[in-house]
Amino acid sequence: MPEFINRAVVIGGGLAGITAALRLSDAGLAVTLIEGRPRLGGLAFSFKRGDLTVDNGQHVFLRCCTAYRGFVDRLGASDKVTLQRRMEVPVLDAARHRRGTSEPLLGTLSRTALPVPLHLALSLARYPYLSSPERLRVVRAALALRGLALDDPALDRQSFGDWLRRYRQSPRTLEALWDLVGVATLNATADRVSLALAAKVFKTALLSVPGAADIGWASVPLGEIHHAAAMEALRQGGVDVLLRVRAVELKSAEAVPGQQPARVGSAGSQEWDASVPPGGGQARHVVKVDGERVPDGGQLLHADVVVLALPQDAAADLLPPGALTDQERIRGLGTSPILNVHVIYDRKVLDRPFVAAIGTPVQWVFDRTTHSGLARQQPNAQYIALSQSAADDEIDLPVAELQGRYLPELERLLPAARGAEVLDFFVTRERTATFDPAPGTAPLRPGARTRIPGLLLAGAWTSTGWPATMESAVRSGHYAADEALIALGARPAGPPSAYENGGWPR
Repeated sequence: MPEFINRAVVIGGGLAGITAALRLSDAGLAVTLIEGRPRLGGLAFSFKRGDLTVDNGQHVFLRCCTAYRGFVDRLGASDKVTLQRRMEVPVLDAARHRRGTSEPLLGTLSRTALPVPLHLALSLARYPYLSSPERLRVVRAALALRGLALDDPALDRQSFGDWLRRYRQSPRTLEALWDLVGVATLNATADRVSLALAAKVFKTALLSVPGAADIGWASVPLGEIHHAAAMEALRQGGVDVLLRVRAVELKSAEAVPGQQPARVGSAGSQEWDASVPPGGGQARHVVKVDGERVPDGGQLLHADVVVLALPQDAAADLLPPGALTDQERIRGLGTSPILNVHVIYDRKVLDRPFVAAIGTPVQWVFDRTTHSGLARQQPNAQYIALSQSAADDEIDLPVAELQGRYLPELERLLPAARGAEVLDFFVTRERTATFDPAPGTAPLRPGARTRIPGLLLAGAWTSTGWPATMESAVRSGHYAADEALIALGARPAGPPSAYENGGWPR
């Protein structure tokens, strides 16, 4: 492993920033990671509510999320996640009942060990929400989807919904199958999703290898993985982590084509230098930071490479002029919200780890009793969380209105909830949870490399080929680290194929 004396600054402590910082530290760079919040983890985090530990939302991954799984392994946290042996998704229909009962009809989406696409055939044949003609049309659409070329730019210009209707997918099929999966993974309905992104999800998860769609989730609070385990891994790697510190300006001594590099000054002056770090020598970039651990007037961090791992609007604010061709395009990349509804009952109402739902506004319901700490405090109670993606119409509704909407729906869906007492009800809102995956999105997502040598971008919103998922965030961190090492004249450690196999380049 080559040893470098180069300095790297990573701005942003989400999954992308943590990945980039670890990769650069592994390569021998002196790395500083700065994060404005008091914790790491970005938008996948935990917080305390009384004696409970609450995740801001339910974040799942699939077996095909190889980069994220490698990230968890790198943090030494593989024992803190659960991964299904085989995909099994129970689906309740609140609008239809089992014969002779008031219980919702239950169907299951599952897979066998047969080769693709036969691995889904038995489940599809038994799925009670589709007629025989609808099932046949699903097969035809799936085979056509499998044949799409993901690198065809024309796919990004059309909606998934339009494409599905060309293959005669009924509204019921969209609700019971395509949107059931697509809304949860893409954070938008089929009519509002680029065909390119939808094809990426369905081809990778359901039409690549039999086990690709096996579902995984954290079996502990997210903060134990994305903050505590990440902090320990960063510490062991020698990364200097500065929490409650934010970047307020970024300058480069490298000339952008058609522009002049930054000029010399000082931290307290109007112009300051990107080229002379303390102790002499040269540095390509300087980041001016402010925050709790920073002296009044700000502090300068000099670096040979900078990875900007922030949300798209924050990155656009901090990028030097001309860093990207058509730089303002980033601001055209919209956002899509996710609403999470948290309910604590005085008794058990859900008898499985999670369930998906149709025939109701409820999308996915997860049991959060054990890892929130509730099981130790109130053994008979249960904590469930509803993950409501593409929640544009509900994200700003008052809690009382959401309570009036969702508690009756849960009683329709979960018969045991009908006589249960609600001990607590609260919501968490991520108004900018993901970028908007609408048609025409691809040209708005920049790659890791900018026009300024040694200045890289990372984040789930960058051009990874994936929708805005934890997998996309981790991959973006790898891509930025690879480009940073190339900018320093070093060779990235390990081939990109390592991400495909769940590995960590060394």
